[in-house]
Amino acid sequence: GIRSLETIEHYVKAGVSYVIIGTKAVKDPAFVAEACRAFPGKVIVGLDAKDGFVATDGWAEISTVQVIDLAKQFEADGVSAIVYTDIAKDGMMQGCNVPFTAALAAATRIPVIASGGIHNLGDIKSLLDAKAPGIIGAITGRAIYEGTLDVAEAQAYCDAYNG
Repeated sequence: GIRSLETIEHYVKAGVSYVIIGTKAVKDPAFVAEACRAFPGKVIVGLDAKDGFVATDGWAEISTVQVIDLAKQFEADGVSAIVYTDIAKDGMMQGCNVPFTAALAAATRIPVIASGGIHNLGDIKSLLDAKAPGIIGAITGRAIYEGTLDVAEAQAYCDAYNG
């Protein structure tokens, strides 16, 4: 994971558009502010959570930090986006946590990318139907590998939806 400004600089010089800071963001929030100052517009924070509380260290630890509270702190720092993963849903292909994702998007001006639990096009439609303007994307993995989500169909649907 990203743990130093030198690592971010390496990736930015290599041409990446964004870096995602995960556990380091939770354990050292001041690092996020520093990274945003040094690399404006390049920092995304990955927030993994269970029952609204941030998880760290590969989901081994559930903290006492609430996702929305931490997101509000990062808003002031200038984070470009949040990748939000509900770890109770990730890899389960039972749908993502739309209500919490929408609540997170509504709580800050930081764009939110939903992650964890996407099973099929219906789950993507549910995110769109939430009408939360701050939700800007979704990450899916297992559904693609297992063939329950057709990427071309999902992209076509989103393109048509966004018109």
